[in-house]
Amino acid sequence: MDSFTAVVDSCVFYSAPLRDILLELSGEGIFRARWTDQIHDEWTRNVLDNNSHIKPGQLARTRQLMDQAVPDGLVLGYEHLIDSLILPDKNDRHVLAAAIVARAAVIVTFNTKDFPEHTLKPYGLKTQHPDDFLISQFDLARGPVCRAIKRLRSRLKNPPMNVVEYLSNLRQQQLLQFEQRLQLFKNVI
Repeated sequence: MDSFTAVVDSCVFYSAPLRDILLELSGEGIFRARWTDQIHDEWTRNVLDNNSHIKPGQLARTRQLMDQAVPDGLVLGYEHLIDSLILPDKNDRHVLAAAIVARAAVIVTFNTKDFPEHTLKPYGLKTQHPDDFLISQFDLARGPVCRAIKRLRSRLKNPPMNVVEYLSNLRQQQLLQFEQRLQLFKNVI
């Protein structure tokens, strides 16, 4: 199961609840989450720009914990490919370069239109919206996903969330299909 590799775009890591889910599933061995320092830089910069109450040190600690949670998560040696890649937004080329070097199967992003299919196809890549990605992981590994979600939810302390609150939070994260699927298993999560 853990050989399936996904590069996670910075827009996905921006959301702490979604970031936690993906890291928990990767830690469970359901898939291999991968990212770069540049992806880290983007999501942390955006979080800091939009949340004055969050301090840089808090996010530096989060980055460190992410890198520890998924020891092989950080993709290195992709920079040489960036200038040779063509995407609608040249600022996304580093994500594609990382996915190529990581031999990923998918780029998980909210911005699927920024990674045209014809550009990704030669590299055996596709994009998936986080909700679609989580549904596919759930369909492949229902038990491990439910265990990971239960473990994640049980660690929430500030604030703690019961199942109903947690599922409501998933809806707020644009994870509507995933939330609906988990509704059927709310007695075990």
